[in-house]
Amino acid sequence: MSLLDEILDQNTRFVAERERSISRLPTKRIAIFTCMDTRLVDFLEPAMGLKRGDAMVIKNAGNTLVDPSGGVIRSLVVAIYELECREVYVIGHRDCGMARVNEADLERKMGNRGVSDEAIAGLQPSLRDWLGAFRDPYGNVRRVVETIRQSPLIPVEVPIHGLIFDPHSGRLELIVDGRADRG
Repeated sequence: MSLLDEILDQNTRFVAERERSISRLPTKRIAIFTCMDTRLVDFLEPAMGLKRGDAMVIKNAGNTLVDPSGGVIRSLVVAIYELECREVYVIGHRDCGMARVNEADLERKMGNRGVSDEAIAGLQPSLRDWLGAFRDPYGNVRRVVETIRQSPLIPVEVPIHGLIFDPHSGRLELIVDGRADRG
């Protein structure tokens, strides 16, 4: 049995046992932007006292925001205006694996799988600029909070908080209190 078959079998059992629907609107009216690190799955939200349906969660590698008009901002626009989120939590974490990614090794691996040098060179921002954001998770959280705060698409009254999560202990550390920068 392949992994796909296992997943589909598990899904059949899951659907049969499921008891209730959940609203598309997050009950706590918050949006979380965090890293896609697998250690955060079923750990970050419970550490925050959140359950399924409480928050809208956006994830990417290293919770970086390198395009101030890209997917993260657009997702937050939907969260705020359509899903009625009233606060945004930018949550980086300690021990992020992205801090150990070597640009040259990543480019070599991409090339070995058929990605052209031109495609790699055409990345905007460059791999070097993107990977550089991971070296300092605290600085990255501050930069992301500031980028979101400066977006003309995000209402000034929405607090943008910045926190660091420890994927070993579950401890949250407040880096930016978004209540202090509201207009």
